[in-house]
Amino acid sequence: MTRPVLWFPRRLSDATLERAQSKYDCIINWQDGLSTPGEIVAMSAQVDGVVPCHSEHFTADVAARLDPRLKIIANHSVGVDHCDLPALKARGITVTNTPDVLNDATAEIAMLLMLGAARRAVEGDRLVRTGSWDFWSPSFMVGKQMTGARLGIVGMGRVGRAFAEKARGFGMEIHYFNRNRLSAEQEQGAIYHHSVENVLKLSDFLSLHCPATPETTGLMNAERLALLPRGAVLVNTARGALVDEAALIAALESGHLAAAGLDCFATEPGGNPALAKFDNVFMLPHIGSATVQTRDAMGFRALDNLDVFFSGSAPPDQV
Repeated sequence: MTRPVLWFPRRLSDATLERAQSKYDCIINWQDGLSTPGEIVAMSAQVDGVVPCHSEHFTADVAARLDPRLKIIANHSVGVDHCDLPALKARGITVTNTPDVLNDATAEIAMLLMLGAARRAVEGDRLVRTGSWDFWSPSFMVGKQMTGARLGIVGMGRVGRAFAEKARGFGMEIHYFNRNRLSAEQEQGAIYHHSVENVLKLSDFLSLHCPATPETTGLMNAERLALLPRGAVLVNTARGALVDEAALIAALESGHLAAAGLDCFATEPGGNPALAKFDNVFMLPHIGSATVQTRDAMGFRALDNLDVFFSGSAPPDQV
């Protein structure tokens, strides 16, 4: 029996690729470079399924040119904003994602960013690393305390709830906005608000955990940033498109925001060089899910979806 052919445009974890090759014929990009739209289209004529990351963009134009052989896109990610879902559906292509498996890893990075931004980690690290630490006083390197502060969360899905769980360890008062209110069991004492704006007005710290959609693109613009209390800290581990970076820079320059912690940017890879001048911006290169355990789990979840699909059933994580 002929085995389905899969394309891996990025080099996934060793455990993932070992499992994939045991059951499928695999074309693997061992060099791990980015693929152009033309390369994605060309490869679609050679494979039955593809396991992309968020770095591969299946736009409406790409979807229209995909070969009929390609039947499934099993994403190695939770977010699917890199896929034009209506255009792919029109071509009869199944799309899946990997929910649940990266919640804790991403929540950990959000906590790292929040702590690092609040306690001036970039500035402090530079002082010690460059040998410039030659002074101390009670007013030296004073930051913002998280314990007991009010935390606003926009997007109380799986990652948002995992982050809230960790924030409770700091005794933070948790407020949230979500498309739908959670059950009391899921809320665990968090306070629901009917609008983003109401959450912003009382958030000493604000953490974004919602997907990038046409409705949320540019969510944190100048007007909404101005609603935050002066001295607030913004954290984004979701998608760069949620934040108007020019407005963020203006809020930092004016001192309205005390700091920001960012794991994602409007332009990736690369980020925003204009943010590099700020010691009060703690930045990471989109590594929220980058642990061995989580990368294996993401790959295995994608393969689980492929196994079910090629057995003739609907995959559990179809979007």
